[in-house]
Amino acid sequence: MKRIVLCCSAGMSTSLVVTKMEKAAAERGLELKIYAIAEQSLRDELQSYAAEITAVLLGPQVRFKLAENKKLTDEYGIPIDVIDSVAYGTLNGAKVLDQALALVR
Repeated sequence: MKRIVLCCSAGMSTSLVVTKMEKAAAERGLELKIYAIAEQSLRDELQSYAAEITAVLLGPQVRFKLAENKKLTDEYGIPIDVIDSVAYGTLNGAKVLDQALALVR
């Protein structure tokens, strides 16, 4: 199963966005594992699951870590971006899902 990983400060503030994304994915018939982790755990996550990770999204609160984490994800050929702040703030899971899927296309 393909994975979309969301990274934030502690892996908790994105949990509501994850729930909304899962709902949007289910409505579209997409089988994805969508989950949140703490940004500092990304290296370990990539080492364990790189073959299954489709995209990585950073929460707006850790946008300053994009360049550093892009070096990590580039090693595995995995796209990364910062979640759109408006979509994040309004818990628009469908829009965040679209953003993740657009990275893969």
